[in-house]
Amino acid sequence: MTVSFNKKIIVPLLFIAGSFWVVSIWWGLMPSSFDVKAKTQAIASASNHDIVPGYTTTTTLIELTSWLVDKPGGFLSNDMTPPGIIMDNMPAFEYGVLEQVRDLALVMRLDFSRSQSQSTGDKDLEIAQTKLNISHKNWVLPSSESEYKDAISALKRYRNRLVNKDETEAQFYTRADNLSDWLREVEKRLGSVSHRLSASVGHERYNNELAGDATAKQATETADEVEVKTNWFKIDDVFYESRGATWAILHLLKAVEIDFQDVLEKKNAQISLKQIIRDLEATQQTIWSPMVLNGSGFGFLANHSLVMANYVSRANAALIDLRRLLEQG
Repeated sequence: MTVSFNKKIIVPLLFIAGSFWVVSIWWGLMPSSFDVKAKTQAIASASNHDIVPGYTTTTTLIELTSWLVDKPGGFLSNDMTPPGIIMDNMPAFEYGVLEQVRDLALVMRLDFSRSQSQSTGDKDLEIAQTKLNISHKNWVLPSSESEYKDAISALKRYRNRLVNKDETEAQFYTRADNLSDWLREVEKRLGSVSHRLSASVGHERYNNELAGDATAKQATETADEVEVKTNWFKIDDVFYESRGATWAILHLLKAVEIDFQDVLEKKNAQISLKQIIRDLEATQQTIWSPMVLNGSGFGFLANHSLVMANYVSRANAALIDLRRLLEQG
């Protein structure tokens, strides 16, 4: 009787657990890179739109945001039920993408769509940027997904107005200073990503936060030497968040390569940008290990975080050179 009773409980539980495991694998599949130019051309053709300056960048921003809410399982970062609540790799990847989406939305609102500092901002970009900045943990009233979908709708309205010759308020200015402003934000993001990835093995570093300015001060005193090391339980989260960030930046750089083609040609900077894109493409290579390994620097096991940090650091160094090139007269 006891054995029979246990079977009635254990078998359904095993089936439910197995189902959750299969679903979590499906929901956790990482996205492949897509052809930004082909995707933009297909959407423009289906919508009967001309591809004007800013169309490719806006379309790519829409596609990245749409992926967050439309992929298998939807947006997982705010899930309160299994299997989403027990998953961490995909939510970390989502957050990496979301940060880049937020950064570009802000730059589009403040720089790309404005002719000068005294000009007014675009109403739809203002809505989109505000909606995208809701906490990714919100699950009700309003949920993150609903706000992000509203942002997508606002971005689509802006894109429709861009191609409308009678709508002169919607603009996208492909100037070198505009591109430089966004690249500066990307530069900071990649620098942070590289630093966090390198901290997987831990290292001692001197406090150089006030270097270069003898009169500089900081709010609270910090030690002259600090140890930087990622918590062992956070290694995979940092890795997948970094992978999501580089995946998003990769596609956005491909988009600005098209929209800012004239600017890049004038500065003879196309090759520099292509090399950055190539380095970021390397961060999206298939991970053959069933888990993110965290071997020491020259240890027996690989360290996936350090491998990715290498590609990110190279891309960031090239990005700094590209930004400086654009800022030269």
